[in-house]
Amino acid sequence: MDVDRSDVEYRAWLKEAVRKVQADANRSADTHLLRFPLPEQWGIDLYLKDESTHPTGSLKHRLARSLFLYGLCNGWIRPGKPVIEASSGSTAVSEAYFAGLIGVPFIAVMPRTTSAEKIRLIEFHGGQCHFVDDSRKMYEESAALAVATGGHYMDQFTYAERATDWRGNNNIAESIYQQLRLERYPEPAWIVATAGTGGTSATIARYVHYMQYDTRLCVPDPENSCFFEGWTTGDAHAASDCGSRIEGIGRPRMEPSFVPGAIDRMMKVPDAASIAAVRALENAIGRKAGGSTGTGLWSALKIVAEMVGEGRTGSVVTLICDPGDRYLDKYYSDAWLAEQGLDIAPYSAAIDEFLGSGVWPDPA
Repeated sequence: MDVDRSDVEYRAWLKEAVRKVQADANRSADTHLLRFPLPEQWGIDLYLKDESTHPTGSLKHRLARSLFLYGLCNGWIRPGKPVIEASSGSTAVSEAYFAGLIGVPFIAVMPRTTSAEKIRLIEFHGGQCHFVDDSRKMYEESAALAVATGGHYMDQFTYAERATDWRGNNNIAESIYQQLRLERYPEPAWIVATAGTGGTSATIARYVHYMQYDTRLCVPDPENSCFFEGWTTGDAHAASDCGSRIEGIGRPRMEPSFVPGAIDRMMKVPDAASIAAVRALENAIGRKAGGSTGTGLWSALKIVAEMVGEGRTGSVVTLICDPGDRYLDKYYSDAWLAEQGLDIAPYSAAIDEFLGSGVWPDPA
């Protein structure tokens, strides 16, 4: 028996598709590492890796590029066939961009509560939006659409941690260390990275271990997410009954790309604290960012407070995941906060008090 399935036309299309995706990376300058202002006498530097400057405006641009290369090189993405993804927004925006780049249709399966701006951006890049009322149904709906259309379900929640080269090749971790090379504390004491798929935290942790750094990794988790519970109890089947209000992070189930054993520390962060922190960021550096950035910043500030209290110096890095203009009707809307029953005042006061005194107060 001898079966040759070589397809000259498909291989030519594949070579061109891979070239286009790699060319996007070649055109893109690295993202900036910004400093959050802290009192000089503390001897601590807090940095924010600004992933909002990618062509599609978020950290998920890196992930989408990796997923498309992975899917193309595995022979899963085919000319004329749709790519389908379960996403709460930013990953879908970036994947719509790459689908348009190589000329295939894209369908995003997302909660009906996704911000209007993210929906606009997906459609701007040529994608279609397919809504579900229950975020827990996104997975099965995406798989069913792939079967019905003959397309490929990208499945970021399974493949995020394996599609990225965690040993280097300009991943986010390698980029952070290169940019810190000339700083006074080039090896950060902590990197703080929130988790949606878990792919970014896995990549950072693996790179740190591979390079034999002493940096530790903290993963903050928002309300209505099961990651913290699953990590603390070791329960691989931990689940939540509802979706996260902090778009892009937190999940109702333990995702395959979430790698608990690589993580040093987790914090459960109230949603009101995340929003207070992201508004404090705007006051500090004049930049609006999404709610997931606030989740990371709140935890990073708590770690800085511990270092101050113990008299330790060093650096801490967290991420600006995406821009705040995608959430003007949510995290920057007092009406939305009132509708959600969120009071950010105690958390805002806690941040102000800490930055003024160096002592972390109890916001309760």
